[in-house]
Amino acid sequence: MYQAHTLENGLRVYLIPVPVFQSVSIGVFVRVGSRYERQAEAGVSHFIEHMLFKGTTRRPSARIIAETIEGVGGLSNAYTSQEATVYYAKVASAQASTALDVLADLVRHPLFDPAEFEKERYVIGEELNMIYDSPDSWANVLLDQVLWPNHPLGHNIVGTAESLTTLSRDALTAYFEAGYHPQNALVAIGGAFDSDKILAEVTALLGDWQPGDVPSFEPVAPPQTRARWHVEDRPIEQGHLCLALPGLSRRDPDRYALSVLNTVLGEGMSSRLFLNIREEKGLAYAVDSSLNLLQDTGSLAIYAGVDPDRAPEALQAILDELDRLRTEPVPPAELHKVKEYLKGRLVLGLEDSFSRAAWVAYQALFLEDIKSPEEVLQAYNAVTAEDVLAVAQKILSPNAYNLAVVGPFGKGEALGRLLGNAEFVSL
Repeated sequence: MYQAHTLENGLRVYLIPVPVFQSVSIGVFVRVGSRYERQAEAGVSHFIEHMLFKGTTRRPSARIIAETIEGVGGLSNAYTSQEATVYYAKVASAQASTALDVLADLVRHPLFDPAEFEKERYVIGEELNMIYDSPDSWANVLLDQVLWPNHPLGHNIVGTAESLTTLSRDALTAYFEAGYHPQNALVAIGGAFDSDKILAEVTALLGDWQPGDVPSFEPVAPPQTRARWHVEDRPIEQGHLCLALPGLSRRDPDRYALSVLNTVLGEGMSSRLFLNIREEKGLAYAVDSSLNLLQDTGSLAIYAGVDPDRAPEALQAILDELDRLRTEPVPPAELHKVKEYLKGRLVLGLEDSFSRAAWVAYQALFLEDIKSPEEVLQAYNAVTAEDVLAVAQKILSPNAYNLAVVGPFGKGEALGRLLGNAEFVSL
């Protein structure tokens, strides 16, 4: 499935050869994200992600970096999450050396040019404005703040207007130096390539990367004992409801049963939320659920875009579906359908060189062992209706509901009352 190598400086390199592919994808996966940030520097992980594409000592402009990859027909990008920042490039197999050279250059030799730093401060400010102007996206930002109050996990990954204004270049470079090193990163390469050749090139480019200490993060708070809610009143046409509960970590043995539960609830057009709230009741155009598995916690989140006048009815329908999962076993036919859905989507999702690299990389970055796709398929097969019911009763507690709403709701008391003895949270 993969070959694991460790360079003398401690950098881990994972090679995932797929000779039938015509492409190769290379990723540098760094264990830094918004949960590693202090409030005053919120958004710095994401800011660094932007800055690495603004110039290096060998490629001193964003244009040169872009043209190097696009000049061979490839693509490159990066993204920041709560716990990781990932830089990747996908090219035709013959161009693997070019992609690797660019990515190594980005993480080793960024310029952090002062003029580009100030320019990017403005650009990211516009990105923040774009998120705010998309009420469905903004509701999810608010949801994290309600779910994880006064904790880095509740930070907007992009940062805040205040943190973007006050962040200094010195603070950014110090954060970069503390997190970007062999002990806190790995390289994963998937697709068609010469293993010996690519490993030698990785060693030449990254073998002298200086070691460092692994950054720590703030653990999550103890479980909440009372539901929480927040409403942001806006004069818009649609109401945006986000409901979340604390979930499970990446390591939790019940995570496969939780994946089945989530798929039953709100993944796909045959899920309960979609069939009931959209198809039967006509309460929403978009409705779904999703999982976020982190190192020591996680979340199960539900989103619905609804007619404001029918928002209480839609929220009650969502709560009824959660109660149903908590009290009734999933019928055998539905359980079979959901497990086949999960297995099929897993297989289809791995028909790409980057997804092959990421499959290994994320497990290597956060877990003690790396499971093959076949092992995960077996784990899904082994989930029973009793397992799903048990995990539902474990996490679907009404006292753990967290609701964030954006729309024309005033103070939103009608929505808050549906959560019972819930606490309104000011943000």
